[in-house]
Amino acid sequence: MAEPVLDIRGVTKRFGALTASDAVSLDLLPGEIHALIGPNGAGKSTLIKQIAGEIEPDAGSIHFDGRDLSALGPEERVRAGLARSFQVSSVIPAMTALQNVQLAVMGHSRRIFGLILSVSRDRALVDPALEHLERVGLGDRAHIPAANLSHGERRQLEIAMALAMQPKAFLLDEPMAGMGPEGSARLTGFLDGLRAEAPILLIEHDMDAVFALADRVSVLVYGRIIATGSVDDIRENRDVQIAYLGEDA
Repeated sequence: MAEPVLDIRGVTKRFGALTASDAVSLDLLPGEIHALIGPNGAGKSTLIKQIAGEIEPDAGSIHFDGRDLSALGPEERVRAGLARSFQVSSVIPAMTALQNVQLAVMGHSRRIFGLILSVSRDRALVDPALEHLERVGLGDRAHIPAANLSHGERRQLEIAMALAMQPKAFLLDEPMAGMGPEGSARLTGFLDGLRAEAPILLIEHDMDAVFALADRVSVLVYGRIIATGSVDDIRENRDVQIAYLGEDA
């Protein structure tokens, strides 16, 4: 069996009397999409923040690409190859879609520019940024300010920015949020192919997308993983049905 790209063991985080992560263990294997699902308030975002380095766990370990992440901050984790998209879009509204992706290309290459004008003229930044926008279906929206993009388009833009980091794994936090059926179907198809580039830890409420994409699913309830398995395993798990999917799942 292949070694995990991301390996989380016994991660625990408490906020006073609230245990947001209760000895959470899961892993992400090469080439897979591992979905993390659970009701609102289950602790999904807290866990993602610990993986990304925004919150320090009280106990447990997080290894990525064979490396202990405990000493690395968020930016160092990104440079190590851990790319994240956010539940709430983090693009810069006043900049065009192209400029947003160019900044991500800059971040990966660690290049520094004094003026955005310099960025806009640099083919070493323009060409890869356009390629990433084309891949997510935003090639014809490159010169539109991010503020003028639809909510779904901003989510696509955020994934283009993640692609620009040339990651070894993706953390995608509700990429389907705010999308209509057509946009969700298009993004589902894109993510299905993306796993061949880098594995994906997918946090998502759209169960149609989860069941279409996931190789494995972990269910988080009140900070605890109550089940991990294939889509069929999760559909048939009585505890999961009661806690999250509903009696008719």
